[in-house]
Amino acid sequence: MARNAVQFQKGLSLSAFQARYGTEEQCHAALVAWRWPEGFACPRCGGQRYAVCGPRKLFQCSACRHQTSVRAGTVFQASKLAATQWFLGLFLLTQSKNDIAALELMRQLGVK
Repeated sequence: MARNAVQFQKGLSLSAFQARYGTEEQCHAALVAWRWPEGFACPRCGGQRYAVCGPRKLFQCSACRHQTSVRAGTVFQASKLAATQWFLGLFLLTQSKNDIAALELMRQLGVK
């Protein structure tokens, strides 16, 4: 019988996950790095200079003044959940050996 390569991948422990993505700032920095790996690029004009505005951390292009967030255009866009909860949910989904039910995930995250 063939060995399931995905099942035997080295995983990330919960403590290592919490150390890497335990705060909103860490999650935000990870999303920025994943969304713009080569640096910010305005979705409207392609400009690379920006300013971060307000508590929502909107990125405002210096050229065209277009504002965007790191969550815009992603599954996180209209969510009121904190990034830490999203990241923990994704961690639980990817680290479980078997499928995880939505209700079980909801219970584990403490969301309604």
